[in-house]
Amino acid sequence: MDKPLTSEQMAAFIDGNPAFIRKVLAGLRENNIVCSTKGHHGGWRLCRPASEVTLLDIYLALGSPGLFALGNRNENPQCLVEQGVNRVMSETFTAAEELVLARFKSLTLQDIGSEFISYFNEKGHEE
Repeated sequence: MDKPLTSEQMAAFIDGNPAFIRKVLAGLRENNIVCSTKGHHGGWRLCRPASEVTLLDIYLALGSPGLFALGNRNENPQCLVEQGVNRVMSETFTAAEELVLARFKSLTLQDIGSEFISYFNEKGHEE
């Protein structure tokens, strides 16, 4: 998309909060993923072609948030069963995270945009 969008426009697309959108965009701007222009025709746009921005770039720009809501239990740290389960689960989460991050590295915004257009065209004809 060549035309800059305001945070209000983006929030309307996802039924979200413009202030939250601005917070996310600020992190992306610090990492040269998005650029902003002020003024009547201002807004936010990508700084680089969509084919050069990976999901890993975005993930890192957002501070590498946790990928999984699950975590180890620490209700009884002295329990050998809990310790053993936690060790196995930690190894599992680490392996899963490595797979997700490798996939993020291989996916660009252009890939996602192309998939969205295909999906939209497919679903748009069904309704």
